[in-house]
Amino acid sequence: MKITLIGCGAIGKLWLASLAIQGHDIQGWLRVAQSDLFVDVNEPDGRSFRELIPCNNINHLQTSELIIVCLKAWQVSDALLPLINTIPENTPILLLHNGMGTIEELAPLRHPILAGVTTHAAWQENNQVFHVANGITHIGAINSQAQAYYPIADILHEALPDVAWHNNILTTCWRKLIVNCVINPLTVEHNCKNGELIQHSTQISRIIDEICHVMAAEGLHTDKAELTEYIYGIINNTADNYSSMLQDMRNNRRTEIDYITGFLIKQARAHGISTPENDRLYHLVKNREQQYDDFRSSLHRSWE
Repeated sequence: MKITLIGCGAIGKLWLASLAIQGHDIQGWLRVAQSDLFVDVNEPDGRSFRELIPCNNINHLQTSELIIVCLKAWQVSDALLPLINTIPENTPILLLHNGMGTIEELAPLRHPILAGVTTHAAWQENNQVFHVANGITHIGAINSQAQAYYPIADILHEALPDVAWHNNILTTCWRKLIVNCVINPLTVEHNCKNGELIQHSTQISRIIDEICHVMAAEGLHTDKAELTEYIYGIINNTADNYSSMLQDMRNNRRTEIDYITGFLIKQARAHGISTPENDRLYHLVKNREQQYDDFRSSLHRSWE
């Protein structure tokens, strides 16, 4: 299958390596154009992949049968929309990122749009990717044009299992959003590993309560006890991990808070629902982002 993958971070490189091993005709797409990218991926079982992958070939993009977007949520629109007239309208586009809200930004598109979430864990250091935990990738159709593309799940499953197709992917996205609303901003507030959040059960309960109210207003089934058990299961399973938001904050990068807690708050406002705990955490993260922005600006001015 001819595939272009936009966004070559840790998860993007993991997919590039996995698809290349399966023999797919792949390329990466980078913000700063270059002809190829060295992909170095280390698997949990000791296997490794080290190859040059071609990049930014416009002819490849124009004839791709699948576009996979592995970017931060806030990068998706800026990266994808300038390319959209180059991508055939019948080519499916799969969005793989944390948070929600990018679909609304891409609403005018007539392409088949799929969304997905993954529990694979990978991190990158010195351009080496370490795939530290296998997981499941859930994908499904966002618009009617994408409903016929369920065989893509089987193709991707052969490359990087497990991949599951969902007829109602938005419910799955909301479950991932709940986890992100709990773990990401709380680890930023307490500057801790995921596992240490078990000490903050009262805060976790308040966050889940607010999310359940919003989900009910959205017409989605909620069961607080089940969701609480699910979230604590993930906290325990990733106890030694640092959340992506805390890593972004420590590395002076923009976080995805606007597409996680910010998205929840936006939906809550549309239904007239108050979310004081999520509001507090949203502003806490945004304020710390601004502090880093101010610090970077001061450093830049000092060198002028």
